[in-house]
Amino acid sequence: MGILERFNDIIKSNINALLDKFEDPSKMIDQYMREMIEDLAEVKKGTASVMAEETRTKRLVDENAAEVAKYANYAKRALMSGSEEDARVFIAKKQELEDAGAGLMTAYAAAHENAIKMRQMHDKLVENIETLKARREMIKAKVSVAKTQKTINEAASTSGRTQGAMDAFNRMEDKAQKMLDEATAMAELNSEPIDKAKALEEKYASKSSFSVEEELNRMKSELEK
Repeated sequence: MGILERFNDIIKSNINALLDKFEDPSKMIDQYMREMIEDLAEVKKGTASVMAEETRTKRLVDENAAEVAKYANYAKRALMSGSEEDARVFIAKKQELEDAGAGLMTAYAAAHENAIKMRQMHDKLVENIETLKARREMIKAKVSVAKTQKTINEAASTSGRTQGAMDAFNRMEDKAQKMLDEATAMAELNSEPIDKAKALEEKYASKSSFSVEEELNRMKSELEK
């Protein structure tokens, strides 16, 4: 039966192969669960159909058995009433029904076997869904932890880059200070040397002027004599 083959495909499906196709397993497991639930609805319909077929064939078997018993009873009554001819008619009808009943029993046996298989597969799918619900939460928890760890790793990487930038700034600052110190030293070396005599000239120039006055007064004194 097609529904049985379809269900076997569902049971044999590999969730790991499906998960590998997606970057985010938590999203894929939700998708897989939706598909499983849709498949369960389909299997429920198929199971109900097979079980209904089993019920119908069982009813036909029971009705046939009742008809066989009825005509067997009529044949006995005909014999008790002394009418073998009527008994033969009822027995022929009984045998006809028994032949039909054999075919009905074969159909019922097949329907019953299919119903058992469908019920088992239905129950297995329900069990798988319940198991996957628990596993889904576990998978989502793992994905959440993985994302958190990734965020931490990225933050650590950023922190490392920041420290590298700080070190670079420190090196640039040291280099700038060195350049400034060298420039200051060069400016000092390039400046003109101090002439000590020139520096003292003004001091003693005033002394020289004072001596002239003294000499002038001395000359006046001499003339007055």
